[in-house]
Amino acid sequence: MTGGVHIKPVALVTGGASGMGRATVERLARDGFRVVMVDRNEPLALQETSVLQAQGLDVACRCIDLTDEVAINALVQELPPLAALVNNAGIFDERPFDTVSGDDFRRMNEINLIAVHLLTQAAARKMLSGSRIVIISSRAYLGARNHAHYVASKAAVVGYMRATAMELGPRGLLVNSIAPGLIMTPLLASLTPERLQAQLRLQPTGKAGRPEDVAHAVSFLVSPDTDFITGQVLFVDGGKSLGGSYI
Repeated sequence: MTGGVHIKPVALVTGGASGMGRATVERLARDGFRVVMVDRNEPLALQETSVLQAQGLDVACRCIDLTDEVAINALVQELPPLAALVNNAGIFDERPFDTVSGDDFRRMNEINLIAVHLLTQAAARKMLSGSRIVIISSRAYLGARNHAHYVASKAAVVGYMRATAMELGPRGLLVNSIAPGLIMTPLLASLTPERLQAQLRLQPTGKAGRPEDVAHAVSFLVSPDTDFITGQVLFVDGGKSLGGSYI
């Protein structure tokens, strides 16, 4: 409290205009955070911010290129110290191993790994003890066909999370990762009915998850009540990471 005015903790969510990011922005705003939605799709970000503000939620948006280190540093300096950072933005690409080029690998890692480092490093330098960092990986980091470059980037994210958890722990910063599985996002909805059914047959639960399932996991990890968990991967995948055959 300052002068009788409650100061809300600030959370920043990248890739926040759609899918899991959008659900996370709304959930954290309902949890009492002032949420900054970061997305490169400016029209969509402005639209979704307006929708959430109309519901009385404390949401703002910033549209930057997360590969631009200067823009990242400027954004972090503009904001007060973050209580929560959710690195959700990423790209996905499917192609057979023999067709994955060096440029494909570089682009995937530029967005899915290097951008995560740049923002995490800049934010952590200002964060106060008790703050939280969540990095969205993927169940695919365990391995998947036709995604060598994507799998490699998400496995690297998990290694990065574990290393930063060790380094930032003494500062009172907790760092964890969420590994979503099959989540009903626009990408999944674009699959043919046949391919979607094939994917669902591999799920122990027989269904896809919702963006809200991931948002709920983020809410748990950034909660002040969750203060003894760091360096961990939380699977939100309907049991797919268990392995085995479900058919």
